[in-house]
Amino acid sequence: MAIEIFMPALSPTMEEGTLAAWLVKEGDSIAPGDVIAEIETDKATMEVESIDEGTVGKIIIEAGTDNVKVGALIAVLLEEGEDASAIATASEAPAPTNAELPAPPPPPQSSPSAGEDVKVAQHEPASSPSPALGEGREGGISVSEDITAGEAPVDASGNRILASPLARRIAKQKELDLAQIAGTGPKGRIVKADVVNAQPVAAPAKTETKAALASVPAAAPDYGPPADVPYEEVKLPGMRKVIAKRMTESKSTVPHFYLTVDCELDALLALRKDLNAKLADEGVKLSVNDFVIRAAGLALKKVPAANAQFAGDKMYRFQRADISVAVAIEGGLITPVVKGACSKGLREISEEMKTLAAKARDGKLMPEEYQGGTFSISNLGMYGIKEFDAVINPPQGAILAVAAGEKRPVVKDDALAIATVMSVTLSVDHRVLDGAIGSEFLAAFKGYVQDPLTMLL
Repeated sequence: MAIEIFMPALSPTMEEGTLAAWLVKEGDSIAPGDVIAEIETDKATMEVESIDEGTVGKIIIEAGTDNVKVGALIAVLLEEGEDASAIATASEAPAPTNAELPAPPPPPQSSPSAGEDVKVAQHEPASSPSPALGEGREGGISVSEDITAGEAPVDASGNRILASPLARRIAKQKELDLAQIAGTGPKGRIVKADVVNAQPVAAPAKTETKAALASVPAAAPDYGPPADVPYEEVKLPGMRKVIAKRMTESKSTVPHFYLTVDCELDALLALRKDLNAKLADEGVKLSVNDFVIRAAGLALKKVPAANAQFAGDKMYRFQRADISVAVAIEGGLITPVVKGACSKGLREISEEMKTLAAKARDGKLMPEEYQGGTFSISNLGMYGIKEFDAVINPPQGAILAVAAGEKRPVVKDDALAIATVMSVTLSVDHRVLDGAIGSEFLAAFKGYVQDPLTMLL
């Protein structure tokens, strides 16, 4: 039987992607492990491998196609002894439904620390287009990321409408209501011929009350360019779309408040200079950001209540500091995660960040390298920014905005002096963290930064 290859979901939030390139063509023989395509997500370009042996019978979605929905049929693989007639049969087969897919394995749960009365609940994954699967097989492809299947259409009563993927696509193109089409396939299933021969059904006239009309949202404002201003229209990249969606969601639904503190950097800069001199022969060069990550990890360990996220009628308090660090790349930014930052030394953090940042800029980060952080850091100090407020990265409970270190007048022992000062601002989700918790975290962070030798203990 021919094997259908569906568009995989390469991250929990992925709903569609770009089929960037096919690395095989129709008629090619492939073996398990062969890379057959490249798929561009909102975060990176991922390679898709085949786990089956066979011949590429038909490529359904051409290379370069944007906005390919997760679960869409993209190609058909013929097994040994099959000919082109099997392609039509495969195209008419129903797409796998959520009920037919194995349930995802439960994620590991961290145990509560001693002395705490903590209820360990089963993890509830974030909302995604459909239930995700762990690594494995789905339609003749192998990826290390989650895979989801397309959802079957339902009628007005919520009953599933039996229709082939091809019939669904044609119905969508012709703007036909599948609920109004009688199926001639097995068990009344709607097939291609039923949709091709069907005629559009006129929608019944709607009588809308004044109250119903009042509930309809106002039309979106016209954001067209001024008529007399020259401009260039730039297509919004997938990453930019996701950033726009998530940041709008964050500012609209998360009640932010902000806490700012100034940290003196002179002792840290002196220690950094000494350590870099000792490590120069080994090619290691610590950055201020490495110290910031280390200090944040230790502060979260010291104030675990700050390492939390809101989850409806409960919250999650994490017992490990996995810190997402914003990295600017072409078309937006991405947040690779330094896992267990509270237990890693400065050298290990520095080497890991260099590797992650390079992979981020090359678009080669794997999903597990940029998903699952518990706290975020956004550092704009290299741009000379004096102070700023960062937007929380949902579902995390806080993000630390780090500005530039600069010479400022300070008062020491009732006398005016000069010190290198860095302002940091903590953006906090007030649903899960209060001002006292945020202040305790900043006090701990400032203590590590101003007395950096304590980071080495």
